[in-house]
Amino acid sequence: MRVQITVLSGGVGGARFTRGLLSLVEQRDLDAQVTVVANVGDDMWLHGVRVCPDLDTLMYTLGGAVHEEQGWGRRDESRRTSDDLAAYGLGWEWFTLGDLDLATHLARTELLRAGQPLSAVTERLAERWRPGARLLPASDQEVETHVETDLGLIHFEEWWVRHRAGVPARGFVQVGLDAATAAPGVVDAITGADVVLLPPSNPVVSIGTILSIPPIGDALRSTAAPVVGVSPIVGGSPVRGMADACLSAIGVETDAAAVARHYGRRAEGGVLDAWLVDTADEKAVLELRAEGWVCDAANTLLADVATTARIAETALRMGGVAV
Repeated sequence: MRVQITVLSGGVGGARFTRGLLSLVEQRDLDAQVTVVANVGDDMWLHGVRVCPDLDTLMYTLGGAVHEEQGWGRRDESRRTSDDLAAYGLGWEWFTLGDLDLATHLARTELLRAGQPLSAVTERLAERWRPGARLLPASDQEVETHVETDLGLIHFEEWWVRHRAGVPARGFVQVGLDAATAAPGVVDAITGADVVLLPPSNPVVSIGTILSIPPIGDALRSTAAPVVGVSPIVGGSPVRGMADACLSAIGVETDAAAVARHYGRRAEGGVLDAWLVDTADEKAVLELRAEGWVCDAANTLLADVATTARIAETALRMGGVAV
Protein backbone atom coordinates (compact mmCIF):
# COMPACT_ATOMS: atom_id res chain seq x y z
CA MET A 1 0.00 0.00 0.00
CA ARG A 2 1.38 3.39 -1.00
CA VAL A 3 2.59 5.58 1.86
CA GLN A 4 1.34 9.17 1.70
CA ILE A 5 3.90 11.64 3.07
CA THR A 6 3.07 15.33 3.30
CA VAL A 7 5.67 18.02 3.99
CA LEU A 8 4.88 21.63 4.94
CA SER A 9 7.81 23.63 3.65
CA GLY A 10 9.47 26.98 3.48
CA GLY A 11 12.41 27.55 1.15
CA VAL A 12 15.99 26.35 1.53
CA GLY A 13 15.68 24.20 4.66
CA GLY A 14 12.44 22.58 3.57
CA ALA A 15 13.74 22.00 0.04
CA ARG A 16 16.94 20.35 1.24
CA PHE A 17 15.04 18.24 3.74
CA THR A 18 12.61 17.09 1.04
CA ARG A 19 15.50 16.25 -1.28
CA GLY A 20 16.92 13.99 1.42
CA LEU A 21 13.48 12.45 1.97
CA LEU A 22 13.12 11.67 -1.73
CA SER A 23 16.61 10.18 -1.77
CA LEU A 24 15.61 7.92 1.12
CA VAL A 25 12.41 6.87 -0.68
CA GLU A 26 14.48 5.94 -3.73
CA GLN A 27 17.19 4.13 -1.74
CA ARG A 28 14.69 1.99 0.14
CA ASP A 29 12.44 1.48 -2.90
CA LEU A 30 9.58 2.76 -0.76
CA ASP A 31 6.19 2.97 -2.48
CA ALA A 32 5.46 6.52 -1.41
CA GLN A 33 3.78 9.66 -2.69
CA VAL A 34 5.41 12.83 -1.35
CA THR A 35 3.37 16.04 -1.42
CA VAL A 36 4.94 19.35 -0.47
CA VAL A 37 2.76 22.26 0.65
CA ALA A 38 4.81 25.41 0.13
CA ASN A 39 4.75 28.75 1.90
CA VAL A 40 3.42 31.60 -0.24
CA GLY A 41 4.02 34.39 2.28
CA ASP A 42 7.33 35.39 0.66
CA ASP A 43 5.67 35.84 -2.75
CA MET A 44 5.70 39.30 -4.28
CA TRP A 45 5.21 41.35 -7.45
CA LEU A 46 8.54 42.67 -8.72
CA HIS A 47 9.15 44.41 -12.06
CA GLY A 48 5.66 43.34 -13.08
CA VAL A 49 6.27 39.63 -12.57
CA ARG A 50 5.10 37.28 -9.82
CA VAL A 51 7.99 35.93 -7.77
CA CYS A 52 7.40 32.87 -5.56
CA PRO A 53 10.72 32.32 -3.75
CA ASP A 54 9.87 29.17 -1.79
CA LEU A 55 8.09 27.38 -4.62
CA ASP A 56 11.00 28.18 -6.93
CA THR A 57 13.58 26.99 -4.41
CA LEU A 58 11.70 23.72 -4.08
CA MET A 59 11.44 23.31 -7.85
CA TYR A 60 15.09 24.09 -8.50
CA THR A 61 16.42 22.04 -5.58
CA LEU A 62 14.33 18.94 -6.25
CA GLY A 63 14.80 19.34 -10.00
CA GLY A 64 18.59 19.51 -9.75
CA ALA A 65 19.02 23.09 -10.98
CA VAL A 66 19.60 25.02 -7.76
CA HIS A 67 22.67 27.13 -7.00
CA GLU A 68 24.02 24.87 -4.25
CA GLU A 69 26.25 27.41 -2.53
CA GLN A 70 23.40 29.92 -2.19
CA GLY A 71 20.70 27.32 -1.59
CA TRP A 72 18.33 29.30 -3.82
CA GLY A 73 18.23 30.54 -7.41
CA ARG A 74 19.61 28.82 -10.50
CA ARG A 75 23.15 27.59 -10.95
CA ASP A 76 25.17 29.14 -13.81
CA GLU A 77 23.01 32.25 -13.43
CA SER A 78 23.69 35.62 -15.06
CA ARG A 79 22.53 39.13 -14.17
CA ARG A 80 22.51 40.98 -17.51
CA THR A 81 18.85 42.00 -17.36
CA SER A 82 19.06 43.32 -13.80
CA ASP A 83 22.31 45.15 -14.60
CA ASP A 84 20.70 46.78 -17.62
CA LEU A 85 17.69 47.83 -15.55
CA ALA A 86 20.08 49.47 -13.13
CA ALA A 87 21.61 51.41 -16.03
CA TYR A 88 18.17 52.97 -16.52
CA GLY A 89 18.04 53.83 -12.85
CA LEU A 90 15.41 51.16 -12.25
CA GLY A 91 15.19 47.93 -10.28
CA TRP A 92 15.98 47.08 -6.70
CA GLU A 93 19.66 46.52 -6.07
CA TRP A 94 18.85 44.54 -2.93
CA PHE A 95 16.67 42.02 -4.80
CA THR A 96 18.24 41.09 -8.12
CA LEU A 97 16.51 38.67 -10.45
CA GLY A 98 18.82 36.42 -12.43
CA ASP A 99 18.18 35.97 -16.14
CA LEU A 100 17.30 32.28 -15.89
CA ASP A 101 15.18 32.85 -12.81
CA LEU A 102 13.41 35.70 -14.58
CA ALA A 103 12.26 33.26 -17.26
CA THR A 104 10.45 31.27 -14.57
CA HIS A 105 8.77 34.40 -13.23
CA LEU A 106 7.74 35.52 -16.71
CA ALA A 107 6.27 32.10 -17.45
CA ARG A 108 4.36 32.10 -14.16
CA THR A 109 3.06 35.61 -14.74
CA GLU A 110 1.88 34.84 -18.27
CA LEU A 111 -0.06 31.80 -17.04
CA LEU A 112 -1.52 33.69 -14.07
CA ARG A 113 -2.64 36.56 -16.31
CA ALA A 114 -4.28 33.98 -18.58
CA GLY A 115 -6.52 33.10 -15.64
CA GLN A 116 -4.86 29.97 -14.31
CA PRO A 117 -4.64 29.64 -10.50
CA LEU A 118 -1.23 29.41 -8.85
CA SER A 119 -1.71 25.69 -8.10
CA ALA A 120 -2.27 24.90 -11.80
CA VAL A 121 0.61 27.17 -12.80
CA THR A 122 2.91 25.43 -10.30
CA GLU A 123 1.96 22.04 -11.71
CA ARG A 124 2.72 23.29 -15.22
CA LEU A 125 6.12 24.72 -14.26
CA ALA A 126 7.04 21.59 -12.30
CA GLU A 127 6.52 19.45 -15.39
CA ARG A 128 9.82 20.79 -16.67
CA TRP A 129 11.77 20.08 -13.48
CA ARG A 130 10.28 16.69 -12.52
CA PRO A 131 10.86 17.27 -8.80
CA GLY A 132 9.76 13.78 -7.76
CA ALA A 133 7.11 15.21 -5.44
CA ARG A 134 3.80 16.96 -5.92
CA LEU A 135 4.26 20.67 -5.24
CA LEU A 136 1.27 22.64 -3.96
CA PRO A 137 1.17 26.31 -2.98
CA ALA A 138 -0.53 26.73 0.39
CA SER A 139 -3.08 29.03 -1.28
CA ASP A 140 -4.04 30.18 -4.76
CA GLN A 141 -4.79 33.62 -3.35
CA GLU A 142 -2.09 36.18 -2.64
CA VAL A 143 -1.09 35.99 1.02
CA GLU A 144 2.02 38.11 1.51
CA THR A 145 3.84 38.36 4.81
CA HIS A 146 4.58 41.93 5.89
CA VAL A 147 6.57 43.09 8.89
CA GLU A 148 5.54 45.75 11.40
CA THR A 149 8.57 48.03 11.94
CA ASP A 150 9.41 51.63 12.80
CA LEU A 151 9.72 52.13 9.02
CA GLY A 152 6.08 51.13 8.69
CA LEU A 153 4.61 47.93 7.31
CA ILE A 154 7.13 46.49 4.83
CA HIS A 155 7.17 43.29 2.80
CA PHE A 156 8.95 40.42 4.47
CA GLU A 157 11.48 40.14 1.63
CA GLU A 158 12.48 43.78 2.07
CA TRP A 159 12.95 43.25 5.80
CA TRP A 160 14.80 39.95 5.28
CA VAL A 161 16.97 40.72 2.25
CA ARG A 162 17.43 44.48 2.24
CA HIS A 163 17.64 45.03 5.99
CA ARG A 164 18.93 41.56 6.92
CA ALA A 165 16.31 41.50 9.69
CA GLY A 166 18.30 44.30 11.33
CA VAL A 167 15.30 46.60 11.68
CA PRO A 168 13.44 45.52 14.85
CA ALA A 169 10.17 43.76 14.05
CA ARG A 170 7.11 44.17 16.25
CA GLY A 171 5.06 41.51 14.51
CA PHE A 172 4.04 39.94 11.22
CA VAL A 173 0.91 40.46 9.16
CA GLN A 174 -0.33 38.18 6.38
CA VAL A 175 -1.81 40.66 3.90
CA GLY A 176 -4.68 39.06 1.97
CA LEU A 177 -5.33 36.37 4.55
CA ASP A 178 -8.98 37.37 5.03
CA ALA A 179 -9.77 36.44 1.41
CA ALA A 180 -7.59 33.33 1.24
CA THR A 181 -8.25 29.64 1.58
CA ALA A 182 -6.20 26.49 1.06
CA ALA A 183 -5.31 25.65 -2.53
CA PRO A 184 -6.98 22.57 -4.06
CA GLY A 185 -5.47 19.39 -2.74
CA VAL A 186 -3.80 20.89 0.31
CA VAL A 187 -6.31 19.85 2.97
CA ASP A 188 -6.68 16.38 1.41
CA ALA A 189 -2.90 15.99 1.40
CA ILE A 190 -2.87 16.61 5.15
CA THR A 191 -5.96 14.69 6.20
CA GLY A 192 -5.17 11.77 3.87
CA ALA A 193 -1.51 11.46 4.84
CA ASP A 194 0.11 8.58 6.68
CA VAL A 195 2.55 11.06 8.20
CA VAL A 196 2.99 14.84 8.04
CA LEU A 197 6.47 16.31 8.39
CA LEU A 198 7.44 19.85 9.39
CA PRO A 199 11.06 20.26 8.24
CA PRO A 200 13.48 22.79 9.75
CA SER A 201 11.80 25.74 8.06
CA ASN A 202 11.16 29.08 9.74
CA PRO A 203 8.41 28.38 12.31
CA VAL A 204 7.09 31.96 12.24
CA VAL A 205 7.00 33.18 8.65
CA SER A 206 7.17 29.91 6.69
CA ILE A 207 5.32 27.19 8.60
CA GLY A 208 3.44 29.84 10.56
CA THR A 209 2.11 31.46 7.39
CA ILE A 210 1.02 28.10 5.96
CA LEU A 211 -0.86 27.27 9.16
CA SER A 212 -2.56 30.68 9.21
CA ILE A 213 -4.42 29.96 5.97
CA PRO A 214 -7.88 28.49 6.62
CA PRO A 215 -8.44 25.61 7.00
CA ILE A 216 -4.86 24.28 6.95
CA GLY A 217 -4.24 24.67 10.67
CA ASP A 218 -7.48 22.88 11.49
CA ALA A 219 -6.59 20.08 9.08
CA LEU A 220 -3.24 19.59 10.76
CA ARG A 221 -4.84 19.48 14.21
CA SER A 222 -7.50 16.97 13.13
CA THR A 223 -5.61 14.64 10.77
CA ALA A 224 -5.27 11.00 11.81
CA ALA A 225 -1.67 11.11 10.61
CA PRO A 226 1.14 11.63 13.12
CA VAL A 227 2.72 15.08 12.75
CA VAL A 228 6.49 15.17 13.27
CA GLY A 229 8.56 18.35 13.36
CA VAL A 230 12.30 18.82 12.96
CA SER A 231 13.78 21.67 14.96
CA PRO A 232 15.23 24.60 12.99
CA ILE A 233 17.27 25.57 16.06
CA VAL A 234 20.58 23.89 16.89
CA GLY A 235 22.40 24.80 20.07
CA GLY A 236 20.46 28.04 20.49
CA SER A 237 21.01 29.30 16.93
CA PRO A 238 19.00 29.01 13.71
CA VAL A 239 20.16 26.34 11.30
CA ARG A 240 19.96 28.94 8.53
CA GLY A 241 18.95 32.54 8.09
CA MET A 242 17.68 34.83 10.81
CA ALA A 243 14.82 32.87 12.32
CA ASP A 244 15.93 34.13 15.73
CA ALA A 245 14.83 37.66 14.74
CA CYS A 246 11.40 36.29 13.80
CA LEU A 247 11.08 34.32 17.02
CA SER A 248 12.15 37.30 19.10
CA ALA A 249 9.51 39.46 17.44
CA ILE A 250 6.75 37.17 18.70
CA GLY A 251 8.30 36.60 22.11
CA VAL A 252 9.64 33.07 21.59
CA GLU A 253 13.13 32.15 22.78
CA THR A 254 15.60 30.85 20.19
CA ASP A 255 15.67 27.41 21.74
CA ALA A 256 14.65 23.96 20.44
CA ALA A 257 12.27 23.31 23.33
CA ALA A 258 10.73 26.79 23.09
CA VAL A 259 9.97 26.32 19.39
CA ALA A 260 8.31 22.98 20.16
CA ARG A 261 6.10 24.69 22.72
CA HIS A 262 5.35 27.43 20.18
CA TYR A 263 3.97 24.79 17.83
CA GLY A 264 2.32 22.95 20.72
CA ARG A 265 1.34 19.33 21.25
CA ARG A 266 -1.80 18.17 19.47
CA ALA A 267 -2.97 16.61 22.70
CA GLU A 268 -3.14 20.17 24.04
CA GLY A 269 -4.51 21.93 20.96
CA GLY A 270 -1.21 22.37 19.11
CA VAL A 271 -0.02 20.82 15.86
CA LEU A 272 2.76 18.35 16.76
CA ASP A 273 2.84 14.74 17.89
CA ALA A 274 6.63 14.39 17.94
CA TRP A 275 9.67 16.66 17.83
CA LEU A 276 13.17 15.85 16.59
CA VAL A 277 16.03 18.01 17.85
CA ASP A 278 19.76 18.03 17.24
CA THR A 279 22.15 16.17 19.52
CA ALA A 280 23.39 19.59 20.66
CA ASP A 281 20.01 20.02 22.33
CA GLU A 282 19.80 16.84 24.42
CA LYS A 283 18.64 18.98 27.33
CA ALA A 284 15.51 19.84 25.35
CA VAL A 285 14.72 16.13 25.00
CA LEU A 286 14.71 15.69 28.78
CA GLU A 287 12.62 18.85 29.30
CA LEU A 288 10.02 17.98 26.69
CA ARG A 289 9.72 14.33 27.62
CA ALA A 290 9.05 15.42 31.19
CA GLU A 291 6.16 17.49 29.79
CA GLY A 292 4.71 14.50 27.92
CA TRP A 293 6.26 15.07 24.49
CA VAL A 294 7.51 12.40 22.13
CA CYS A 295 10.97 13.81 21.52
CA ASP A 296 14.30 12.46 20.31
CA ALA A 297 17.70 13.76 19.25
CA ALA A 298 19.84 13.10 16.19
CA ASN A 299 22.29 14.94 13.98
CA THR A 300 19.86 17.30 12.22
CA LEU A 301 22.27 19.48 10.25
CA LEU A 302 21.43 19.14 6.55
CA ALA A 303 25.08 18.72 5.61
CA ASP A 304 24.54 16.66 2.46
CA VAL A 305 21.90 14.50 0.83
CA ALA A 306 23.00 11.28 2.56
CA THR A 307 22.93 12.88 6.01
CA THR A 308 19.59 14.51 5.29
CA ALA A 309 18.15 11.16 4.19
CA ARG A 310 19.07 9.74 7.61
CA ILE A 311 17.35 12.68 9.31
CA ALA A 312 14.23 12.06 7.22
CA GLU A 313 14.37 8.37 8.14
CA THR A 314 14.42 9.22 11.84
CA ALA A 315 11.50 11.61 11.43
CA LEU A 316 9.48 9.00 9.53
CA ARG A 317 10.13 6.37 12.18
CA MET A 318 9.01 8.79 14.86
CA GLY A 319 5.80 9.09 12.83
CA GLY A 320 5.35 5.32 12.72
CA VAL A 321 6.49 4.80 9.10
CA ALA A 322 8.92 1.91 8.78
CA VAL A 323 11.65 2.41 6.15
